[in-house]
Amino acid sequence: MKLARFHLSRGGASYGAVVDDGVVDLGPRLPYPDVDQLLQDPNGLHAARQASQRSADFSHDAVAAWRPPVGRPSKIFCIGINYDLHRRETGRDPTAHPTVFTRFAHTLVGHGEPLVRPAVSDRFDYEGELAVIMGRSGRRISAAAALDYVAGYACFNDGSVRDFQRHTSQFTPGKNFDHTGGFGPWMVTTDEIPDPQRLTLQTRLAGEVMQREPTDHMIFSVARIIEYLSSFCTLEPGDVIATGTPGGVGDKRVPARYMRPGEQVEVEISGVGTLVNPVVAEADAPSGA
Repeated sequence: MKLARFHLSRGGASYGAVVDDGVVDLGPRLPYPDVDQLLQDPNGLHAARQASQRSADFSHDAVAAWRPPVGRPSKIFCIGINYDLHRRETGRDPTAHPTVFTRFAHTLVGHGEPLVRPAVSDRFDYEGELAVIMGRSGRRISAAAALDYVAGYACFNDGSVRDFQRHTSQFTPGKNFDHTGGFGPWMVTTDEIPDPQRLTLQTRLAGEVMQREPTDHMIFSVARIIEYLSSFCTLEPGDVIATGTPGGVGDKRVPARYMRPGEQVEVEISGVGTLVNPVVAEADAPSGA
């Protein structure tokens, strides 16, 4: 099931199951006001699958705006340097544990919404990634059991303002400018993706392939990441984990190749979908962005 959040052209926010000929609107059919609450109920995804077994209520064109698949995650963890090619292009040494930093929910936009290059920098870089959305609470989860705690997967673009990222050894400033990260277009539930290490990720900028790598090239697998994160905190339903970007980032190209206003960036993951975002300058960003 492809579970999405959206606003309709005729007005009103809802969520639903994306099918071939449109969207099944689950908001009026389920007792959960949003996807966040649905994920809190252990039976929520089952109820959504049952309710989605019907004809589409409206076409894809009736969606005015796609929103990030989860609206208010309590935690967004990002994993850095998690593909060996990217590790080598950054000149970093191997580590025994994942590199972890955080993003905030307000920094993310949905499919089709603009990524905003901040006025203070022209070093706005793409990072295509596989995002994991948790479906169960857990602490000290073993790698062997980790995938049982996952609700689904989505595409993620960890848009990075490189100069601010390198002000110190901490990544947080460069990763948390408003409206710089993409997340979507929907969450694909785990019944459709039993093994997240058997996918292929591709990032395209202005139509040019910039990154392409299978997810089994991750240094730390999805299961190992969940094991590590849950060793120091409780993971909760709706928490998001961005699992790292492959090699080929713009900052390490010669010459460097950053995202520019007027361009479009796409993150495609096999079995998941394609996240598409235009890039705009901060001065030209829509009101509220």
